[in-house]
Amino acid sequence: MKLLIIDDHAVVRTGVRKLLAEQFGCDIVEASEGASGLDIFQKHRPDVVILDLNLDGTGGLEIITKLLAMDPKAKIVVFTTHSEPVYAARALKEGARGYVSKSAPSDELIVAVRKVLAGRQYVDQEVASRLALCQLGAGDPVQSLSTRELEILRKLGEGCSLSDIADSLGIAYKTVANTCGTIKQKLGVEKTSDLIRFSVENLRR
Repeated sequence: MKLLIIDDHAVVRTGVRKLLAEQFGCDIVEASEGASGLDIFQKHRPDVVILDLNLDGTGGLEIITKLLAMDPKAKIVVFTTHSEPVYAARALKEGARGYVSKSAPSDELIVAVRKVLAGRQYVDQEVASRLALCQLGAGDPVQSLSTRELEILRKLGEGCSLSDIADSLGIAYKTVANTCGTIKQKLGVEKTSDLIRFSVENLRR
């Protein structure tokens, strides 16, 4: 069995490598960002991909889409700091088979990999509970955002300027500005400062 870890923190990759190698005795390859992760996936065709959402350049949600375009049967487990249900719902919608928060006990990741290898889905217990509660509600405007819109909104909440966002995503400043306008309409707010406040309150732990 072969696993691919895509995470921009070396210490996380080292920890995950040690944990999974001990449990599965498998070959493990690594990537520190999305583009190289896609290249390594294409070359090695791992059985499972462990994917962070917070990546420089192309974000994790878009990487899910690109991995599945390469191989519709790709098995992806998201391993991220985000325990908010909006991210879990979006990742699963994009095609991830597992979702585990980095705050969850380490055995949750082991269980997720086992379940996904067996062709099943797995969401860690805390996130699953939040996701269930969220699905009881209706009309969440965040669900109307595209993957790119959600990524831009998240970066605003992290303190990035529109120029910073354009540079990190490799798109034009005007594209970011126009997308912010669309997000404002969908969320029913008027100012960029309102978007920042919304992001901080709803998309960050």
